[in-house]
Amino acid sequence: MANYEFGIMKITPKKNSRYDVYEPEKYDCISVHDDFIDPLLEKLSDVDCYWHTLEQPEKGLAYCGITLIPPSSMDRFAEILERNAGTEKLKNLLLKAKEEDKFVIAFGI
Repeated sequence: MANYEFGIMKITPKKNSRYDVYEPEKYDCISVHDDFIDPLLEKLSDVDCYWHTLEQPEKGLAYCGITLIPPSSMDRFAEILERNAGTEKLKNLLLKAKEEDKFVIAFGI
């Protein structure tokens, strides 16, 4: 079963730090099946994110890697999820992270 894992980062990522280890329990992640994310990947490809480190700005999710989603991207990401079944928990997590001015970490499949 292919899932993405999304969690709120309690500590803001620091420059020159890398996030390469799969540790969803550290971030109290929620699972979202790839069947719900895969159809949105094209739309998500215009959302500003970072892949593994703040020194690697990218767009969209690192499909098989680790994505750091900044608070400034939460509204756009949530907007893309707006009318998609199976993504309600993720949308709520993103809005909570924005409210708390926190990054979200996403572990790809």
